[in-house]
Amino acid sequence: MVNNEGISVVVIGAGTMGSGIAAHLCNLGFAVTLLDLTRESCEAAVERAKNVKPAHFYGPDSLARLTLGGIDTDLGVVANATWVCEAIIEKPDAKKALYEKLEPLLPEEAIISTNTSGLEIQLLAEGRSESFRRRFLGTHFFNPPRYLKLLELIPTNDTDPGEVERVKEFLETRVGRRVVIAKDTPGFIANRFGMWAMFQAVHVAEHLRLRLEDVDAMTGPFLGRPRSASFRLNDLVGMDIMVDIAENLKARCPSNEFTPTLNTPRSVAHLIQQGSLGQKSGRGYYLREGKSQSALDLETLLYRDTSEPDVPSLSALAKLPFGERIREALKLGDDLGEFLRRYLIPTLRYADSIKEEISHSVLDFDRVMMWGFGWQLGPFAMIDAIGPDVLGLKPNKFYDSGSMRTHSGTYEALPEEPQYRSIQEFPIIEPYGTFNIRDLGDGAIAASISTKMGSITPEFVREFSEWVAKASVPFVLTSEAKAFSVGYDLNFFVAQSEQSNWEAVTAGLAELQNLAALLRTKQVICAIFGYCLGAGLEIAASCSKILAHPETQIGLPEAKVGLLPGGGGTALMALRSQETARGCVEMAVRLSQGLVGTSAAEAKTFGYLRPTDLVAINPDSLTYEAAKLLPEATPVVLPAWKVPAGPLAGMIDDGQSKIKDFTRYDNTIADHMKFIFCKATSWDEALALERERFITLLAEGPTQARIKHMLEHGKPLRN
Repeated sequence: MVNNEGISVVVIGAGTMGSGIAAHLCNLGFAVTLLDLTRESCEAAVERAKNVKPAHFYGPDSLARLTLGGIDTDLGVVANATWVCEAIIEKPDAKKALYEKLEPLLPEEAIISTNTSGLEIQLLAEGRSESFRRRFLGTHFFNPPRYLKLLELIPTNDTDPGEVERVKEFLETRVGRRVVIAKDTPGFIANRFGMWAMFQAVHVAEHLRLRLEDVDAMTGPFLGRPRSASFRLNDLVGMDIMVDIAENLKARCPSNEFTPTLNTPRSVAHLIQQGSLGQKSGRGYYLREGKSQSALDLETLLYRDTSEPDVPSLSALAKLPFGERIREALKLGDDLGEFLRRYLIPTLRYADSIKEEISHSVLDFDRVMMWGFGWQLGPFAMIDAIGPDVLGLKPNKFYDSGSMRTHSGTYEALPEEPQYRSIQEFPIIEPYGTFNIRDLGDGAIAASISTKMGSITPEFVREFSEWVAKASVPFVLTSEAKAFSVGYDLNFFVAQSEQSNWEAVTAGLAELQNLAALLRTKQVICAIFGYCLGAGLEIAASCSKILAHPETQIGLPEAKVGLLPGGGGTALMALRSQETARGCVEMAVRLSQGLVGTSAAEAKTFGYLRPTDLVAINPDSLTYEAAKLLPEATPVVLPAWKVPAGPLAGMIDDGQSKIKDFTRYDNTIADHMKFIFCKATSWDEALALERERFITLLAEGPTQARIKHMLEHGKPLRN
């Protein structure tokens, strides 16, 4: 794992992108100086950035790494910088004027980059020295930088190829980006193609007089894209940003036959005129007021109440493999078929027409759309899956048997990049019903949970316990699902409570606690991502060390379903916080609220992660980095249990009394947790009390109501 402490970065420009980049770098441990026109304007920008949602900063520790200043008084700080990242206004003259001031101050080997979404990088470097030009590049971060992993790296004709490789490695290993080297063409790859596709969807929707909800249903997961789909994505980006980028592309690509698509759609022009720029202004295509949501009618341009999508063929086709469902959809005479014929076919043809101009390979093109826009398949993988003949394209496969088609028509091997292999790419050497043992190479193995969303079931606990008992070598524990684990399968508790089969529940809890005890005797690195909740955390916290994806949501939210952590979680958190009464109170209050850390950094402040647990710099290398940690994995030795001294129960009561909206039943759950914190005299007794109090709560009607509500609605019931 790399350590970024002591590496100095100067970000110049404290606007939306500049402050977001600075926050991301602070989160990763860099010492960051953020400069704006003046120190005062910089301070005001950071105050705004603190309140942005989703949050830029992990928390106070990240903010502590940030120093603020003004270009007018503090530009000299660049003399000690490893990297100077300029992110000022998107105007060439302003950027070039800044570089003239910067150049005499820069250290000889500092990286120099401009963050731009489409300006010509070669033009910006004009007039600068050879030393400046050889290490000058474009770095196109995606907004918000904390969450979107793509970075387009754009060298000029004068950039030293060695510098390009040095910067690429720096950005991947230290800045946690997946880097695509793009050509210095208008909009690079992301905006040249991605923005065109966004505009095309709006034009087609307006022409066909479709509803926003229906278009977003057609262009979301059905097309292998995020739920933000089309119009919600427009709101995220902002109408003004969309038009600014489009106008720049129109000016720089006037003769391209596809350019007219970038003309401002009627609805976009209306929204801009009304000041409805999207999420940042509180209204755009969608408007949320309190708990109600409205959508813009593309014909009347008035807001109306949203409703469920009404495209029956979507559900009928959704379970088919991607290529087959799109082929079938294109044959339909309904809104889905008509929309896809007018939107998807031209979009994929456009990608094919510009691929050589803007990208070095179809893989680079596809990666931009997957990493920057969240598409499951890039346009060329989509063409292969659907069939080029269906789309009116030449019958050539872009990917075939581990190779990709080059722009010249030959095939070359896909890059291996072992550091970015997902767990599913490693061969299975021992298949089990609820997990697989996979070969990571070089003698390393992984146990990967294969249940839906990594849910912990009685079958998994039994099967995995048997395997762990026999395991004689260090291993990585992770998951093949979209998350490490969402916790214990609540359906088990519903089924047993309906039959009052408390013995089965007690046995299941004991087996889970015993699995945790077994894991503590082994050498295990646990690689977590997505969610690590409830029983998932109880298991992970029993491993030698956790390596976490930085955006993992981590916690013990059992109180939200009327329970307490019963697989060793309550006892473990009491043990971890036992050194001080204040620590015990804070942890007991946290558990009684079912608080979940929204990032690995926050989970550390909550005590869910240990100081020795690590956060991955580049989340895509999670499995690779976990395997590298195996030689330092050691069995876990729990500290001795300490009986609390002083009036701890009263202090916990006082802490819980300050929680807003705490219901009477929340207090009941909290009292059971408090009893374990205050009355257990040993580790074994704490575990026994966990099982006992868990059963007591499970038998209660309010708990059963909370569990059923969570299963049916996916959100907690406040009863």
